[in-house]
Amino acid sequence: MRLSAALLAASLAIPAFAPPSVLAQPATPPVAAPAAPGAENVPAGRPDSFAPLARRLLPAVVNVSTTIGGGPPARARGPNARPDAPDVPQAPPGSPFEEFFRDFLNRNRPPGDEGPGGQAPGPGARRGNSLGSGFIVDPSGIIVTNNHVIDGASEINVILQDNTTLRAELVGTDPRTDIAVLRVRHNAPLPFVPWGDSDTAEVGDWVLAIGNPFGLGGTVTAGIVSARGRDIRQGPFDDFIQTDAAINRGNSGGPLFNTRGEVVGINTAIYSPSGGSIGIGFSIPSNLARGIARQLAEGGRVRRGWLGVNIQQVTDEIAESLGLRDGTKGALVARVQEGTPAAEAGIRNGDVVLRFNNQEVRDMRSLPRIVAETAVGTRAPVVLWRDGREVTVHVTLGELPPEQQLASAEQRAVPQPGRPTEIAGLGIRVAGITPELRERLRLRPDQRGVAVVEVAPNSPAAEREIRPGDIILEVQQERVNTAQELTERVERLRRQGRGTALFLVEGQNGQRFVPLRLGAAR
Repeated sequence: MRLSAALLAASLAIPAFAPPSVLAQPATPPVAAPAAPGAENVPAGRPDSFAPLARRLLPAVVNVSTTIGGGPPARARGPNARPDAPDVPQAPPGSPFEEFFRDFLNRNRPPGDEGPGGQAPGPGARRGNSLGSGFIVDPSGIIVTNNHVIDGASEINVILQDNTTLRAELVGTDPRTDIAVLRVRHNAPLPFVPWGDSDTAEVGDWVLAIGNPFGLGGTVTAGIVSARGRDIRQGPFDDFIQTDAAINRGNSGGPLFNTRGEVVGINTAIYSPSGGSIGIGFSIPSNLARGIARQLAEGGRVRRGWLGVNIQQVTDEIAESLGLRDGTKGALVARVQEGTPAAEAGIRNGDVVLRFNNQEVRDMRSLPRIVAETAVGTRAPVVLWRDGREVTVHVTLGELPPEQQLASAEQRAVPQPGRPTEIAGLGIRVAGITPELRERLRLRPDQRGVAVVEVAPNSPAAEREIRPGDIILEVQQERVNTAQELTERVERLRRQGRGTALFLVEGQNGQRFVPLRLGAAR
């Protein structure tokens, strides 16, 4: 069986990419959950056997079975599998495995899914079902899993290690981080597992993954932390733990444990050209998941902080243009939205965020995660790089509105003004914003800047994807409103010996900073 997709969730589906924005949710301390009575402490190093740890943890890991409406047989597809995803391999007719697969599919069929006489319904009559994993974090019956495991489910059942099946209630979901919380009712306290500190998980540490691969029930695999901070382009919070512990379809939503029996991750995705484990799995860090799960359990939704900026990566050229001492560290503020917490705090376009709430901002991707760990309403110190020195401001985080409207940009038809000005060495011709340009480019009445009307092929501007119709707002963080101001500013930088200048450009996708080689004037 071959699979065309290269990157897929443990259930063969990765959630849609979330729109980039700076978000946050309150930081929460680790859940205080003592080990089961009489359980021994397992040393942090490699144990002689994982058996004591597995015995202690297996009862708190559950199988999640969902029913998704009616339709053709699902034949144990992974949770939320794509319609074109392959089924579980079918054994040849007459093979000893044919009966095995038929029996296990019948065992894992949700209650009420049987046909007449208790037999499996015929083709087209059976409801679709999906299989995944989860883990109990509170003895009252709170269960954490992946959102894509239960997405679209009309019925959710949880199967405990002793094969007890309980109907589950969906408490809340967070598609941005692919986390969901369920609740089950039971007549006795349930076994549960504690959260761990994922920040302490180092590359090379032993980890265990427990889950429900292919619907086979509680399965334990061991491996190590292979890498940290992986970005698999799932969303703005990507900071996955990579592991070589075997993770397959059905492991989605299951826990990744350290050798102390603490949850340090939620198994969410695998990289595989074949559909099976090749030793590259990804887990959501517990320090991100814990706070989200707590908010979902307590209120059914996640409150996220709102900074109100658009950011971009600091490149070598940008760092050189701004005179940054720490190279490419930090996140460059490309645009501060009006009336936002960032604007009220005095953050400006062109600032580089070096530290937020006393945490270092390593790059553009780390800022959303740091903000995400800061409670809404927190007054946080923000260290910025501005005008060649560090500046500290304080911002009070607001709450992100339910939906952020993104302005759609239409293709601009660029008129040819009578006297465009060539900026020597950059490969662009520009013009001031006239009433004609304002109307033809559909600019705001208060739009300021200089319009790009022509870009020479293979020029510095073309290399940086500056296009006709773009508006140059600033050069080296100084406003320019006429072609003459732009020319004078570029020439002054050349006389100062600058090889690169930082341009703030507004195009169809919003504002961004563009480092341009100044070159030599002819």
